[in-house]
Amino acid sequence: MKKTYWLLFSLLVVGILLGACSNEDEAQGAEGDVVEIDFFHRWPNEPRKSFYDDKIKEFEAANPGVKINVDQVLNDSYKEKIRVLVSNDELPDIFTSWSDSFAENLVSSGRIMELNDILSDDTEWSGEVLESQFGGFTFDDVTYGVPFTVDGKAFFYNKEIFEKNNLEVPQTYEQFIKALDELQAAGYETPLVEGLTNTWAISHYLGTIFQRVVDPAVLEKDYAAKTGEFTDKGYVRGLEIWKELTSYMGDVSTAIDHEAARNMFAAGEIPVLYMQFAEVKMVQDASDFEFGFFNFPEVEGGKGDQKALTGAPEGWMLSKNAPPEAVEFLKFLTSAETAKEFTTVDGQLNAINGGVTEETSNPTSLEAYDIILNASATAPWFDNAVDINVADVFMRGGQDIATGVKTPEDVLQEVQEAAKKLH
Repeated sequence: MKKTYWLLFSLLVVGILLGACSNEDEAQGAEGDVVEIDFFHRWPNEPRKSFYDDKIKEFEAANPGVKINVDQVLNDSYKEKIRVLVSNDELPDIFTSWSDSFAENLVSSGRIMELNDILSDDTEWSGEVLESQFGGFTFDDVTYGVPFTVDGKAFFYNKEIFEKNNLEVPQTYEQFIKALDELQAAGYETPLVEGLTNTWAISHYLGTIFQRVVDPAVLEKDYAAKTGEFTDKGYVRGLEIWKELTSYMGDVSTAIDHEAARNMFAAGEIPVLYMQFAEVKMVQDASDFEFGFFNFPEVEGGKGDQKALTGAPEGWMLSKNAPPEAVEFLKFLTSAETAKEFTTVDGQLNAINGGVTEETSNPTSLEAYDIILNASATAPWFDNAVDINVADVFMRGGQDIATGVKTPEDVLQEVQEAAKKLH
């Protein structure tokens, strides 16, 4: 009997141990079934950080087998980090990207997923994205990104100050300079301010100015890294225009960033500021006056398109080896429902049909949206339009021109040397 009991006891112990091992294996199997998606964007600040944090929770709740790991850093740091990640073949599964040359440089790595089949297989989703905004993500007839936000750059102006001083919205550059002179005479020592510690803000000015004064064929040749020379005299004129504009900005501009400049405008301290339409809600939330906007004025004798608008869409890309769940997350982030909520919460305009309406936006933002959609052409952000090595020289040179350290000719010579190294 004792032997029988011991045998039964032994079998029971073995059964328990086997059951424990089986449960452990099942737990490991369940854990192994979780798909992790690495998600990278450039908004660690509010309100967009919380918006995307909430979207992650919402997607994970609807997809229990998915875990999303998020990373976020600000603009300039984002550009540097994404370049390191792509060069090390460590791209996240889904990440934000500017269009045009920034996107093209990523695509040239061969590590970005082609989206043509994904777009054509689900037209119920892709058909809601504004077709006009895909161009900046399409190269050799292959689309690599889905646009989500649309934006443009214009001079915001304080309507009360303009009306008080009997000023009309300038249509030409000469009229603009005259208006700035009259504002100075009225007591506004710095009628135009910019945060020149942010070099990207300088690039937005330079890109727009060059677009106005330089022949489009010359720009096309120079903006390509392998053919860029930057010897056209229009660039000197463009830098001279930049120098003239900085003379109205005062020393304060060389010591502040763009956010500080925006706060000064919102406080009614300065009459004019060059801003993105994405900033409309930020200004509205911080100001108590009515403001409007006007495009960079026509430059007499300029050889470019005088009505073009600087601005470009921004969207999402997938790494070449991203899992199918990342594709679904991309669709979720660019859905009509997300677009409506995004513009309502964040205020920025989006590239999804029905995403920008009277319900989700306000008359000022709708005016900006109309300007974007009806621009004669859209000129991409300068620091995305040219090779970053050339852009850096232009941007740092723009700072030096503002402080009087260098002349337009000095800067252009440095640009030409940087361009030669890319051939």
